[in-house]
Amino acid sequence: MVFKRVLGSLGVGGPVVDTVLDREPVRPGGVVRGHVRLRGGGSACDLEHLALELVAGVQAGYGGEEHEGGVVFDRLQLGGGFRLDAREHRDIPFTIHIPRETPLTEVSGQPLGVVLGVRVELAAAGAKDHGDPEPLIVRPLPVQEAVLGALGRLGFGLVAADLRLAHIAGTGQRLPFHQEIELTPAPQYLHDVNEIALTLLTGPDAMEVFLEADKRGRGSGALGRHTVRHEGLEQRHWTGEVDSWIRALIESRATHTARDDRTGAVIAGVTAGTATGGAVGGGMVAAGLGDALGNLAGLGDDLGDLGGLGDLSALGGTKDLGGSGSEEASRG
Repeated sequence: MVFKRVLGSLGVGGPVVDTVLDREPVRPGGVVRGHVRLRGGGSACDLEHLALELVAGVQAGYGGEEHEGGVVFDRLQLGGGFRLDAREHRDIPFTIHIPRETPLTEVSGQPLGVVLGVRVELAAAGAKDHGDPEPLIVRPLPVQEAVLGALGRLGFGLVAADLRLAHIAGTGQRLPFHQEIELTPAPQYLHDVNEIALTLLTGPDAMEVFLEADKRGRGSGALGRHTVRHEGLEQRHWTGEVDSWIRALIESRATHTARDDRTGAVIAGVTAGTATGGAVGGGMVAAGLGDALGNLAGLGDDLGDLGGLGDLSALGGTKDLGGSGSEEASRG
């Protein structure tokens, strides 16, 4: 696919830019190849620089507006300081490495509603112009597939995936945002938790897994954090391991809830001695999530190798995956 863009500041007859990407999907930490085609306009012009940018559609906070033009999270300088003659044709090949923290845009062919792109920036005559982003498809790494596959076998359902413009405290996060995947629990956990938020923060040697329970509801604050190395994936019993993560998270949430209830009772007792009145609290549970959403079940059994995890086909039943906003606060 290509886009065409005339450098508007130079008016009619200015240079035209075509950006062509190889359409092969990429994994975090991989490379994207393509080339930029420059076509001279009616007269020669001096190009000050030509660059590629990786951009993401990220919202500025929970309930906030999306950043106009997206957030730039990497950049590759292609050249500059050259003259493009009238009607000249020039092709510039490129290879751009995408960061290991790059969010996923699809799982098993199912789009997640996350918008990433590659766009060109051209500067001439003291002005800059950007092309429209060319969509970038990013699929999971094996370590990400292992965790997602286990959640599928446990019966979790996918609610939404979006990007949060925030840093996770105490990590080596390099990008200005991270991806959060919201999951509805499997039936065996429904009594204990309404929603799980999952973040997979990938580095060169390992991936950090963050699980948060009912972050917007009563009793929020429970956070599970686990580290998984890239090697040795086939030796681990993923379904049992991820189940233990979830149960530890539920236990932590119960502890938080009990502590909050005790604190609330003390405050209520003090308040009752000095004033009268009432308070309204508690979270909201969406009805019928199991009917409205596809689930991650049936992703295969725990086998000696991870070959079957490449097909996360049960995600295909996922319905509306539009972004649900983002939060400015970092998680502790």
